Amino acid sequence: MTPYGTFLFFFIIAILLAPTVILGLYGKRFKTYNILVTLIFLVLIFSVNLRETNALIFFTFWQVILIKGYIAYRKKANSGNIFCLAVILSILPLLLSKLSSYLFIENLWGFLGISYLTFKGVQMIMETRDGLIKNQVPLIHLLYFILFFPTLSSGPIDRYRRFEKDLNEDIPMEEYKLFLYKGMNKIFLGFLYKFIIGYLIHHYIMIRLGHFSHGTIQHHLFYMYTYSLYLFFDFAGYSAFAIGVSYIMGVKTPENFNQPFISRNMKDFWNRWHMTLSFWFRDYVFMRFVFWMTKKKWIKNRQIVSNLGYILLFLLMGFWHGLEIQYILYGVYHAFLMVAYNSFEQFNKKHHWWPQNKMTHIASVIITFHFVCFGFYIFSGHFLHKGV
Repeated sequence: MTPYGTFLFFFIIAILLAPTVILGLYGKRFKTYNILVTLIFLVLIFSVNLRETNALIFFTFWQVILIKGYIAYRKKANSGNIFCLAVILSILPLLLSKLSSYLFIENLWGFLGISYLTFKGVQMIMETRDGLIKNQVPLIHLLYFILFFPTLSSGPIDRYRRFEKDLNEDIPMEEYKLFLYKGMNKIFLGFLYKFIIGYLIHHYIMIRLGHFSHGTIQHHLFYMYTYSLYLFFDFAGYSAFAIGVSYIMGVKTPENFNQPFISRNMKDFWNRWHMTLSFWFRDYVFMRFVFWMTKKKWIKNRQIVSNLGYILLFLLMGFWHGLEIQYILYGVYHAFLMVAYNSFEQFNKKHHWWPQNKMTHIASVIITFHFVCFGFYIFSGHFLHKGV
Protein backbone atom coordinates (compact mmCIF):
# COMPACT_ATOMS: atom_id res chain seq x y z
CA MET A 1 0.00 0.00 0.00
CA THR A 2 1.47 3.34 -1.08
CA PRO A 3 1.27 6.08 1.59
CA TYR A 4 -1.29 8.75 0.65
CA GLY A 5 -1.71 7.17 -2.76
CA THR A 6 -5.36 6.09 -2.52
CA PHE A 7 -8.53 7.09 -0.71
CA LEU A 8 -8.44 3.70 1.01
CA PHE A 9 -5.25 4.78 2.79
CA PHE A 10 -7.02 7.85 4.18
CA PHE A 11 -10.04 5.78 5.19
CA ILE A 12 -7.76 3.48 7.21
CA ILE A 13 -6.06 6.53 8.77
CA ALA A 14 -9.47 7.90 9.79
CA ILE A 15 -10.45 4.60 11.42
CA LEU A 16 -7.16 3.97 13.22
CA LEU A 17 -6.65 7.54 14.43
CA ALA A 18 -10.21 7.96 15.73
CA PRO A 19 -9.13 6.79 19.24
CA THR A 20 -6.18 9.22 19.07
CA VAL A 21 -8.54 12.11 18.37
CA ILE A 22 -10.97 11.06 21.12
CA LEU A 23 -8.16 10.72 23.68
CA GLY A 24 -6.68 14.05 22.61
CA LEU A 25 -9.99 15.87 22.94
CA TYR A 26 -10.21 14.58 26.49
CA GLY A 27 -6.68 15.77 27.24
CA LYS A 28 -5.30 12.24 27.53
CA ARG A 29 -1.88 10.99 26.41
CA PHE A 30 -1.95 8.81 23.28
CA LYS A 31 1.73 8.07 22.58
CA THR A 32 1.49 4.32 23.22
CA TYR A 33 -1.54 3.93 20.98
CA ASN A 34 0.12 5.94 18.18
CA ILE A 35 3.17 3.68 18.34
CA LEU A 36 0.80 0.75 17.79
CA VAL A 37 -0.80 2.60 14.85
CA THR A 38 2.64 3.15 13.30
CA LEU A 39 3.35 -0.58 13.60
CA ILE A 40 0.04 -1.41 11.91
CA PHE A 41 0.78 0.94 9.01
CA LEU A 42 4.26 -0.52 8.59
CA VAL A 43 2.64 -3.92 8.18
CA LEU A 44 0.10 -2.55 5.69
CA ILE A 45 2.76 -0.73 3.64
CA PHE A 46 5.42 -3.44 3.51
CA SER A 47 3.49 -6.72 3.81
CA VAL A 48 3.04 -6.97 0.02
CA ASN A 49 6.82 -7.13 -0.54
CA LEU A 50 8.76 -9.62 1.56
CA ARG A 51 12.14 -8.43 0.30
CA GLU A 52 11.43 -4.83 1.32
CA THR A 53 10.09 -6.03 4.69
CA ASN A 54 13.32 -7.90 5.36
CA ALA A 55 15.36 -4.91 4.18
CA LEU A 56 13.46 -2.58 6.53
CA ILE A 57 13.97 -4.92 9.50
CA PHE A 58 17.69 -5.26 8.75
CA PHE A 59 18.07 -1.50 8.25
CA THR A 60 16.29 -0.71 11.52
CA PHE A 61 18.43 -3.11 13.56
CA TRP A 62 21.54 -1.78 11.80
CA GLN A 63 20.75 1.86 12.62
CA VAL A 64 19.71 1.11 16.22
CA ILE A 65 22.96 -0.77 16.91
CA LEU A 66 25.05 2.01 15.32
CA ILE A 67 23.26 4.88 17.08
CA LYS A 68 23.13 3.33 20.54
CA GLY A 69 26.65 1.99 20.15
CA TYR A 70 28.03 5.38 19.12
CA ILE A 71 26.20 7.17 21.97
CA ALA A 72 27.80 4.72 24.43
CA TYR A 73 31.22 5.21 22.79
CA ARG A 74 30.90 9.04 22.75
CA LYS A 75 30.60 9.11 26.55
CA LYS A 76 34.10 7.64 26.80
CA ALA A 77 35.99 8.97 23.76
CA ASN A 78 35.70 11.22 20.72
CA SER A 79 37.85 9.84 17.90
CA GLY A 80 37.27 11.46 14.53
CA ASN A 81 38.01 8.17 12.77
CA ILE A 82 35.35 6.32 14.78
CA PHE A 83 32.87 9.10 14.02
CA CYS A 84 33.57 8.90 10.27
CA LEU A 85 33.28 5.12 10.38
CA ALA A 86 29.91 5.35 12.16
CA VAL A 87 28.59 7.80 9.53
CA ILE A 88 29.82 5.62 6.66
CA LEU A 89 28.26 2.50 8.19
CA SER A 90 24.98 4.38 8.69
CA ILE A 91 24.93 5.39 5.02
CA LEU A 92 26.09 1.97 3.79
CA PRO A 93 22.64 0.34 3.24
CA LEU A 94 21.55 3.38 1.19
CA LEU A 95 24.76 3.26 -0.87
CA LEU A 96 24.31 -0.45 -1.54
CA SER A 97 20.71 0.18 -2.58
CA LYS A 98 21.66 3.02 -4.94
CA LEU A 99 24.65 1.23 -6.47
CA SER A 100 23.30 -2.34 -6.74
CA SER A 101 22.02 -2.00 -10.31
CA TYR A 102 25.35 -0.51 -11.43
CA LEU A 103 27.26 -3.30 -9.70
CA PHE A 104 24.99 -5.88 -11.36
CA ILE A 105 23.91 -7.35 -8.04
CA GLU A 106 20.45 -7.88 -6.59
CA ASN A 107 19.15 -4.99 -4.51
CA LEU A 108 18.56 -6.64 -1.15
CA TRP A 109 18.84 -3.43 0.89
CA GLY A 110 16.41 -0.96 -0.70
CA PHE A 111 12.89 -0.23 0.51
CA LEU A 112 10.36 2.59 0.43
CA GLY A 113 11.75 5.56 2.35
CA ILE A 114 15.30 4.30 2.90
CA SER A 115 16.78 7.71 2.03
CA TYR A 116 14.71 9.61 4.59
CA LEU A 117 15.29 7.02 7.30
CA THR A 118 19.02 7.22 6.59
CA PHE A 119 18.95 10.99 7.07
CA LYS A 120 17.47 10.41 10.53
CA GLY A 121 20.13 7.90 11.49
CA VAL A 122 23.05 9.98 10.25
CA GLN A 123 21.86 13.16 11.95
CA MET A 124 21.59 11.36 15.29
CA ILE A 125 25.19 10.17 15.01
CA MET A 126 26.35 13.67 14.04
CA GLU A 127 24.43 15.34 16.87
CA THR A 128 25.88 12.80 19.30
CA ARG A 129 29.35 13.74 18.04
CA ASP A 130 28.50 17.42 18.64
CA GLY A 131 27.36 16.70 22.19
CA LEU A 132 23.73 17.61 21.47
CA ILE A 133 22.61 14.05 22.25
CA LYS A 134 24.38 13.06 25.46
CA ASN A 135 22.29 10.36 27.08
CA GLN A 136 21.17 6.99 25.82
CA VAL A 137 17.97 7.25 23.81
CA PRO A 138 15.07 5.03 24.95
CA LEU A 139 14.77 2.19 22.45
CA ILE A 140 11.03 2.70 21.92
CA HIS A 141 11.59 6.43 21.23
CA LEU A 142 14.38 5.67 18.78
CA LEU A 143 12.30 3.12 16.88
CA TYR A 144 9.27 5.44 16.84
CA PHE A 145 11.39 8.31 15.52
CA ILE A 146 13.00 6.27 12.75
CA LEU A 147 9.81 4.47 11.66
CA PHE A 148 7.22 7.24 12.26
CA PHE A 149 4.80 6.32 9.48
CA PRO A 150 3.38 9.73 8.37
CA THR A 151 6.81 10.85 7.10
CA LEU A 152 8.15 7.42 6.16
CA SER A 153 8.33 7.52 2.37
CA SER A 154 9.31 11.10 1.48
CA GLY A 155 9.69 13.17 4.63
CA PRO A 156 9.58 15.90 5.84
CA ILE A 157 12.83 15.10 7.65
CA ASP A 158 12.48 15.66 11.37
CA ARG A 159 15.20 16.06 14.00
CA TYR A 160 15.30 13.69 16.97
CA ARG A 161 15.60 16.31 19.70
CA ARG A 162 12.57 18.19 18.37
CA PHE A 163 10.61 14.93 17.92
CA GLU A 164 11.46 13.73 21.44
CA LYS A 165 10.30 17.04 22.90
CA ASP A 166 6.87 16.46 21.35
CA LEU A 167 6.77 12.94 22.78
CA ASN A 168 7.56 14.11 26.29
CA GLU A 169 5.17 17.05 26.37
CA ASP A 170 1.61 16.74 27.61
CA ILE A 171 -0.94 18.26 25.23
CA PRO A 172 -3.84 19.93 27.08
CA MET A 173 -7.30 19.51 25.60
CA GLU A 174 -7.49 23.07 24.24
CA GLU A 175 -4.05 22.80 22.67
CA TYR A 176 -4.91 19.48 21.04
CA LYS A 177 -7.95 21.13 19.45
CA LEU A 178 -5.50 23.46 17.68
CA PHE A 179 -3.39 20.47 16.66
CA LEU A 180 -6.47 18.76 15.24
CA TYR A 181 -7.60 21.93 13.45
CA LYS A 182 -4.18 22.46 11.83
CA GLY A 183 -3.89 18.77 10.98
CA MET A 184 -7.26 18.65 9.22
CA ASN A 185 -6.50 21.88 7.36
CA LYS A 186 -3.22 20.42 6.15
CA ILE A 187 -4.93 17.25 4.97
CA PHE A 188 -7.56 19.20 3.02
CA LEU A 189 -4.79 21.38 1.55
CA GLY A 190 -3.01 18.18 0.51
CA PHE A 191 -6.14 16.98 -1.29
CA LEU A 192 -6.40 20.33 -3.08
CA TYR A 193 -2.75 20.30 -4.13
CA LYS A 194 -2.17 16.65 -5.00
CA PHE A 195 -5.52 15.21 -6.06
CA ILE A 196 -7.10 18.28 -7.66
CA ILE A 197 -4.54 20.82 -8.91
CA GLY A 198 -1.73 18.30 -9.46
CA TYR A 199 -4.11 15.86 -11.14
CA LEU A 200 -5.54 18.55 -13.44
CA ILE A 201 -2.09 19.77 -14.46
CA HIS A 202 -0.88 16.26 -15.20
CA HIS A 203 -3.94 14.84 -16.95
CA TYR A 204 -5.39 17.87 -18.70
CA ILE A 205 -2.42 20.14 -19.42
CA MET A 206 0.74 18.04 -19.73
CA ILE A 207 -0.99 15.60 -22.09
CA ARG A 208 -1.59 18.52 -24.46
CA LEU A 209 2.09 18.51 -25.32
CA GLY A 210 1.02 16.93 -28.61
CA HIS A 211 -0.36 20.31 -29.67
CA PHE A 212 3.22 21.40 -30.20
CA SER A 213 5.49 19.68 -32.68
CA HIS A 214 7.86 17.26 -30.96
CA GLY A 215 11.33 18.67 -30.49
CA THR A 216 10.32 22.32 -30.88
CA ILE A 217 11.25 25.02 -28.36
CA GLN A 218 7.54 25.53 -27.61
CA HIS A 219 7.16 21.87 -26.72
CA HIS A 220 10.05 21.91 -24.26
CA LEU A 221 9.08 25.24 -22.72
CA PHE A 222 5.51 24.04 -22.24
CA TYR A 223 6.75 20.89 -20.57
CA MET A 224 9.26 22.79 -18.39
CA TYR A 225 6.69 25.11 -16.81
CA THR A 226 3.87 22.59 -16.46
CA TYR A 227 6.20 19.94 -14.99
CA SER A 228 7.55 22.48 -12.48
CA LEU A 229 4.04 23.33 -11.30
CA TYR A 230 3.00 19.68 -11.23
CA LEU A 231 6.09 18.71 -9.22
CA PHE A 232 5.35 21.40 -6.64
CA PHE A 233 1.67 20.62 -6.17
CA ASP A 234 2.23 16.87 -6.09
CA PHE A 235 5.11 16.98 -3.60
CA ALA A 236 3.71 19.83 -1.50
CA GLY A 237 0.42 17.93 -1.36
CA TYR A 238 2.18 14.83 -0.08
CA SER A 239 4.06 16.90 2.52
CA ALA A 240 0.81 18.51 3.65
CA PHE A 241 -0.67 15.03 4.21
CA ALA A 242 2.36 13.94 6.25
CA ILE A 243 2.34 17.10 8.37
CA GLY A 244 -1.43 16.96 8.88
CA VAL A 245 -1.45 13.33 10.05
CA SER A 246 1.55 14.08 12.30
CA TYR A 247 -0.30 16.92 14.01
CA ILE A 248 -3.30 14.68 14.66
CA MET A 249 -0.85 12.28 16.31
CA GLY A 250 0.55 15.10 18.46
CA VAL A 251 3.82 15.56 16.55
CA LYS A 252 4.64 18.97 15.05
CA THR A 253 6.47 17.74 11.96
CA PRO A 254 8.26 20.75 10.37
CA GLU A 255 7.04 22.46 7.22
CA ASN A 256 8.56 21.48 3.90
CA PHE A 257 7.45 24.26 1.53
CA ASN A 258 7.02 28.01 1.92
CA GLN A 259 5.85 29.57 -1.37
CA PRO A 260 9.02 28.63 -3.27
CA PHE A 261 7.96 30.25 -6.55
CA ILE A 262 8.13 33.75 -5.05
CA SER A 263 11.80 33.31 -4.13
CA ARG A 264 14.01 36.35 -4.79
CA ASN A 265 17.17 34.35 -5.49
CA MET A 266 18.51 30.81 -5.37
CA LYS A 267 19.48 30.99 -1.70
CA ASP A 268 15.97 32.14 -0.91
CA PHE A 269 14.59 29.31 -3.05
CA TRP A 270 16.44 26.63 -1.08
CA ASN A 271 15.10 28.19 2.12
CA ARG A 272 11.60 27.62 0.76
CA TRP A 273 11.73 24.40 -1.33
CA HIS A 274 11.89 20.98 0.37
CA MET A 275 13.14 22.88 3.38
CA THR A 276 13.84 19.93 5.65
CA LEU A 277 16.08 18.36 3.00
CA SER A 278 17.92 21.58 2.15
CA PHE A 279 18.35 22.42 5.85
CA TRP A 280 19.67 18.90 6.48
CA PHE A 281 22.30 19.28 3.76
CA ARG A 282 23.07 22.81 4.97
CA ASP A 283 23.60 21.77 8.60
CA TYR A 284 25.30 18.41 8.13
CA VAL A 285 27.26 18.95 4.90
CA PHE A 286 27.78 22.63 4.08
CA MET A 287 28.32 23.99 7.61
CA ARG A 288 30.58 21.11 8.59
CA PHE A 289 32.66 21.50 5.44
CA VAL A 290 33.03 25.26 6.00
CA PHE A 291 33.94 24.73 9.66
CA TRP A 292 36.47 22.04 8.76
CA MET A 293 38.11 24.14 6.03
CA THR A 294 38.22 27.17 8.32
CA LYS A 295 39.75 25.13 11.12
CA LYS A 296 42.41 23.62 8.85
CA LYS A 297 43.13 27.06 7.29
CA TRP A 298 43.90 25.45 3.95
CA ILE A 299 41.96 28.17 2.13
CA LYS A 300 41.68 31.54 3.86
CA ASN A 301 39.28 33.18 1.40
CA ARG A 302 35.81 32.68 2.92
CA GLN A 303 34.01 33.15 -0.39
CA ILE A 304 36.04 30.39 -2.04
CA VAL A 305 35.36 28.10 0.93
CA SER A 306 31.61 28.75 0.77
CA ASN A 307 31.61 28.21 -3.00
CA LEU A 308 33.38 24.87 -2.56
CA GLY A 309 30.81 24.03 0.10
CA TYR A 310 27.95 24.76 -2.32
CA ILE A 311 29.56 22.60 -4.99
CA LEU A 312 29.96 19.71 -2.56
CA LEU A 313 26.43 20.13 -1.20
CA PHE A 314 24.62 20.15 -4.54
CA LEU A 315 26.73 17.45 -6.12
CA LEU A 316 25.84 15.21 -3.17
CA MET A 317 22.19 16.22 -3.48
CA GLY A 318 22.26 15.34 -7.17
CA PHE A 319 23.87 11.95 -6.55
CA TRP A 320 21.42 11.32 -3.70
CA HIS A 321 18.51 11.58 -6.14
CA GLY A 322 20.17 8.95 -8.32
CA LEU A 323 23.12 8.20 -10.56
CA GLU A 324 21.18 8.92 -13.75
CA ILE A 325 22.60 11.73 -15.84
CA GLN A 326 19.67 14.12 -15.26
CA TYR A 327 20.14 14.04 -11.49
CA ILE A 328 23.87 14.62 -11.72
CA LEU A 329 23.32 17.52 -14.13
CA TYR A 330 20.64 18.88 -11.79
CA GLY A 331 23.19 18.95 -8.97
CA VAL A 332 25.84 20.55 -11.16
CA TYR A 333 23.33 23.16 -12.38
CA HIS A 334 22.32 24.23 -8.89
CA ALA A 335 25.93 24.22 -7.71
CA PHE A 336 26.73 26.62 -10.57
CA LEU A 337 23.73 28.84 -9.72
CA MET A 338 24.64 29.04 -6.04
CA VAL A 339 28.29 29.85 -6.79
CA ALA A 340 27.22 32.46 -9.34
CA TYR A 341 24.72 34.06 -6.97
CA ASN A 342 27.19 33.99 -4.07
CA SER A 343 29.74 35.82 -6.23
CA PHE A 344 27.11 38.29 -7.44
CA GLU A 345 25.97 38.94 -3.87
CA GLN A 346 29.50 39.77 -2.75
CA PHE A 347 30.00 42.01 -5.79
CA ASN A 348 26.71 43.83 -5.19
CA LYS A 349 27.57 44.54 -1.55
CA LYS A 350 30.56 46.57 -2.73
CA HIS A 351 29.17 48.21 -5.85
CA HIS A 352 25.39 48.35 -5.20
CA TRP A 353 24.70 47.48 -8.83
CA TRP A 354 21.32 45.90 -8.03
CA PRO A 355 19.38 48.21 -5.68
CA GLN A 356 16.72 46.97 -3.26
CA ASN A 357 13.32 48.32 -4.29
CA LYS A 358 9.91 47.06 -5.39
CA MET A 359 10.80 46.84 -9.09
CA THR A 360 14.03 44.92 -8.54
CA HIS A 361 12.20 42.62 -6.11
CA ILE A 362 9.62 41.74 -8.77
CA ALA A 363 12.34 41.31 -11.39
CA SER A 364 14.32 39.04 -9.02
CA VAL A 365 11.28 36.81 -8.44
CA ILE A 366 10.63 36.47 -12.20
CA ILE A 367 14.28 35.74 -13.02
CA THR A 368 14.59 33.19 -10.20
CA PHE A 369 11.37 31.46 -11.26
CA HIS A 370 12.75 30.82 -14.75
CA PHE A 371 16.06 29.49 -13.42
CA VAL A 372 14.19 27.21 -11.01
CA CYS A 373 11.90 25.85 -13.74
CA PHE A 374 14.84 25.12 -16.01
CA GLY A 375 16.41 23.17 -13.14
CA PHE A 376 13.25 21.08 -12.80
CA TYR A 377 13.30 20.51 -16.54
CA ILE A 378 16.80 19.06 -16.19
CA PHE A 379 15.63 17.01 -13.20
CA SER A 380 12.75 15.53 -15.22
CA GLY A 381 15.12 14.06 -17.82
CA HIS A 382 12.60 15.02 -20.51
CA PHE A 383 15.38 16.26 -22.79
CA LEU A 384 16.83 12.72 -22.86
CA HIS A 385 13.70 11.17 -24.35
CA LYS A 386 13.89 10.51 -28.05
CA GLY A 387 11.14 11.97 -30.15
CA VAL A 388 10.13 14.62 -27.63
